[in-house]
Amino acid sequence: MRRRRRTNLLFTAAVAAIFLMAGSAGVLANGEDNSVVVTMPATSEPQSGFDPAYGWGAGEHVHEPLIQSTLVRTTKELGIENDLATDYSCSEDGLVWTVTIREDVKFTDGEPLTAQDVAFTYNNCRDNSSVNDFTMLKEAVAVDDTTVEFHMNTPYSIWPYTMAIVGIVPEHAYDENYGQNPIGSGRYIMKQWDKGQQVIFEKNPDYYGEEPKMDKVTVLFMEEDAALAAAMAGQVDVAHTAAAYSDQVIDGYELLNVATVDNRGFNLPCTEPEEVDGVIYGNAFTSDVNVRRAINLAIDRQEMIDHVLNGYGTAAYSVCDKMPWYNAAAVTEYNLDEAKKLMEEAGWEEGEDGIREKDGQRAELTLMFSNGDSVRQALAEDSANQLRELGIDVTTEGVGWDTAYDRAQSDALIWGWGAHTPMELYNIYHTIDGSAELSPYANETVDKYMDEALQTSDLEESYELWKKAQWDGSTGTVQEGDIPWIWLCNIDHLYFVRDGLKVADQKIHPHGHGWSIVNNVDEWEWE
Repeated sequence: MRRRRRTNLLFTAAVAAIFLMAGSAGVLANGEDNSVVVTMPATSEPQSGFDPAYGWGAGEHVHEPLIQSTLVRTTKELGIENDLATDYSCSEDGLVWTVTIREDVKFTDGEPLTAQDVAFTYNNCRDNSSVNDFTMLKEAVAVDDTTVEFHMNTPYSIWPYTMAIVGIVPEHAYDENYGQNPIGSGRYIMKQWDKGQQVIFEKNPDYYGEEPKMDKVTVLFMEEDAALAAAMAGQVDVAHTAAAYSDQVIDGYELLNVATVDNRGFNLPCTEPEEVDGVIYGNAFTSDVNVRRAINLAIDRQEMIDHVLNGYGTAAYSVCDKMPWYNAAAVTEYNLDEAKKLMEEAGWEEGEDGIREKDGQRAELTLMFSNGDSVRQALAEDSANQLRELGIDVTTEGVGWDTAYDRAQSDALIWGWGAHTPMELYNIYHTIDGSAELSPYANETVDKYMDEALQTSDLEESYELWKKAQWDGSTGTVQEGDIPWIWLCNIDHLYFVRDGLKVADQKIHPHGHGWSIVNNVDEWEWE
């Protein structure tokens, strides 16, 4: 927490309409009736409804579901503990996971939750999921009412991290409309959903776990400026915000900053350019590993945190900072002199205008950012300014995601990543048909370590292999290795919190400034 300067804000008609909507729903944003009102970005609203198969709770970067129960859940240290499960184990060959579940759990319609519901949920996700990869799952089988087996197509050591986010749905009450009126067995029941505006949850009186302390949770979907206005008007208890607003002072509120692995960084294509089906793959300038290493050394991450994020962030050196599988060998200290030395050793000499040249080629690259994302744009501009000190001419450009993926095969793009699973590492660096999917890169040794990590039958043992994929002493994805991505910072998630509301300690948040804040809303309380 820190004090901020006081400012005024003009209220817009749109914000006023939101207040009227909140009032019409009977929202009491002051702790009365033991309720809480929380804002989230409009993009956090699940467009396909509250169905694990289509994004609610089972997406790669998202949260544990509030409405449904999961087999296990992650701890604050990102370990695994039981939820519905009472025990789980994996066969020596890694092809069968066996899970036993509690006998005392009921869905909110009164029907018991059995292993058949678990099997149905996972087979449905395997066949229909639009947000997560279930190709490793061959079949989920209910052995009896309390035992389910997951038969895998291939060993998948990190399966517990999937079990921690997939909410169990009732087979007897599931159809194409389930996401609009979900039935679950979790901590909360969805009571009302006004699409485009709000969703209201009330605690489940028959929840099998510890009784939720918060009776009612209302989530309002709005942009950052509207959330700030709502807090200043006293209409909400928790309002998401950004670093640009972090110096505001709101009477009756304090600023909460939550540590994250919500990182920003950019790719550097590692191969010489070639055209395939109209798409350029590779970049002549960044294919030089010494150029990539020099760029990594020339980035002053703390300067970015101070000036772009107003101090609310941490330096990022990998896609998995602070995770159990993170390799600290990724840490690189800012060293512009050493970066210049690397460029010179690689033959890049400074020209009359300060931009380096080699064999008639200028040291230049394009750094893209997604249109409308002010933070990514600011990071791109800051990167361009810093790299000019190295003698590299960087052109920044806003792009839409309809073209960004193809263009990132040859140009750098500011990305956002970060998840509670090592698959984030796999998806970025592992090759598919000879090259990584998102940006040209290949290293057979890195692939080998990640493949071995997935094939182990012990989750803890896999961590060491994920670390070796990053650096094994001679090769990997870090500075002394291939350095195919430059990681900049992990962005703190910021919230204005009403005085008197005790928000329970948060786990490190993954990418996305949305539902993670209410993962433990059942533990919040008014003081």
